[in-house]
Amino acid sequence: MNSTIHDHAALAGKFNENEPRVNWHDETLWWVRKKRDRMAWSVSGWEQLREAASQIKRHVLGNLHDYLTQFEQQAIQNGATVHWAADAAEHNKIVLDILQRHNVKRMVKSKSMLTEECHLNPHLEAHGIEVIDTDLGERIVQLAKEPPSHIVLPCIHKKKEEIGELFHEHLGTPAGNADPQFLTAAARQHLRKEFLEADAAITGVNFAVAATGEMVVCTNEGNADMGAHLAKVHIACMGIEKIIPQRAHLGVFLRLLARSATGQPITTYSSHFRQPRAGQELHIVLVDNGRSRQLGREDFRNSLKCIRCGACMNTCPVYRRSGGHSYHTAVAGPIGSILAPNLDMKDYADLPFASTLCGSCSNVCPVKIDIHQQLYKWRQVIVKEGYATTGKKMGMQMMTTVLSSPKTFKTAGKMGRWVLRAFPGMVNNRMNPWYKQRNMPEAPKVSFAEWYAKNNNNEQQG
Repeated sequence: MNSTIHDHAALAGKFNENEPRVNWHDETLWWVRKKRDRMAWSVSGWEQLREAASQIKRHVLGNLHDYLTQFEQQAIQNGATVHWAADAAEHNKIVLDILQRHNVKRMVKSKSMLTEECHLNPHLEAHGIEVIDTDLGERIVQLAKEPPSHIVLPCIHKKKEEIGELFHEHLGTPAGNADPQFLTAAARQHLRKEFLEADAAITGVNFAVAATGEMVVCTNEGNADMGAHLAKVHIACMGIEKIIPQRAHLGVFLRLLARSATGQPITTYSSHFRQPRAGQELHIVLVDNGRSRQLGREDFRNSLKCIRCGACMNTCPVYRRSGGHSYHTAVAGPIGSILAPNLDMKDYADLPFASTLCGSCSNVCPVKIDIHQQLYKWRQVIVKEGYATTGKKMGMQMMTTVLSSPKTFKTAGKMGRWVLRAFPGMVNNRMNPWYKQRNMPEAPKVSFAEWYAKNNNNEQQG
């Protein structure tokens, strides 16, 4: 493993160098989490909704082949062209071929984490096609030449003053103006021109309805509609897990999605795309890219239920204080940490360890994914398969030896307490990562077992 690039702790360390930013990032996301809680409590039967969503997804994953086939047949009947991509490279080739066939040089794209996962933008730009991200947050990080740091709030790591500087440099707004309303108006004017001049539009897909062959895209800015309705070519890219059986099931997921993501009752636009306009081509690219492999891993199959709301990120104490870029994958946070090792167990071996295993992510997940339990299982798989770092393997082996023997555990405890009392400098030094930002606790004179044995005997005697 390349520890310089692919080490969550090291990348989190860079984010933590600016403590005021970390505190602001932490507080902002916790504020979003609290909004989510208020919305959830306001809906009677919230837990029943979560259970229904979980069961619908479970049913779909158990019958995925049938629903995908049904969706393909309906979409073709609607006039769409359906493509299948086994992996990211095939997805990118399909999209590029469509664009080159129409001599497209400039295109607009609504937010799509799948295209981020497939690294579509750099692939198209390498072939001379300019991609304009039209989601405001995505456009901001694109101007900054950065990847999104959050799947719902892509530029949550940036302050408004930094965005003002970016807009001054790239859009010509007055220097020093960081008024959000002014900057939003400037972005609207800038993107309107891009929508009108684009030759093609790419959108993501939130939900695909098998029974009707239609797709639903949720945005707060209407940018997916603007792109798809103005361009002559509309390409919709979706992971194969986005299928739901019936249109009626949308009522369950649309009630959960925005409330879990940002604490809104519903996204401003829930746009349905079923067939191309007259004179327009509609292409749907169904992408596997490791999802079938994840489907076959029983312990990790539930991760495919994810509806990409980001609630697990907003509540995660590690994500909030380490930033999305520390996860070095398209989907960051707890859910990304159980999805990424499926794509490449070696490159993402560090991510399942970037968690306290507190379970808060599982508690807020709208489709009841057992995220923290999967994180724990991935740790076991990664160590077993030999992808953990040498230091981590040695540490875990040592803990296995100590914790598997009561006698060894008792002896090690006594030695540890004695060292802490007699030679605190052996532990309280810069070589100890725990000590860098904390004070080591004062060592107790006796262990809990010794204290309990003594006091329990006293109580019985009394």
